[in-house]
Amino acid sequence: MATAELATTYAALILADEGVEITSDKIIALTEGAKVEVEPIWASLLAKALEGKNVKDLLSNVGSGGGAPAAGASAAASGGAAPAAEEKKEEAKEEEKEESDDDMGFGLFD
Repeated sequence: MATAELATTYAALILADEGVEITSDKIIALTEGAKVEVEPIWASLLAKALEGKNVKDLLSNVGSGGGAPAAGASAAASGGAAPAAEEKKEEAKEEEKEESDDDMGFGLFD
């Protein structure tokens, strides 16, 4: 199954690179040309998922996070970093409480 998934993904990338519309028929044609058997439903699902999206833009923005770093940077500049540090401290305190509850002086098999 992994081969079929990779083949459909590569077919979609080839179509996007050539500037051709990504359709299930074209994905199936490319995978058949590569002698990889793919069920039509998977090609159809991938084509629908990528419908109306610019695959090249998606690939170039993989590591950017879609604008989240810019929002995080502005929050840090305005003093938003302090609440994040407080949340981490609270989480650490809660974890310590949970760990201390484990040792109550008796065990399961005592």
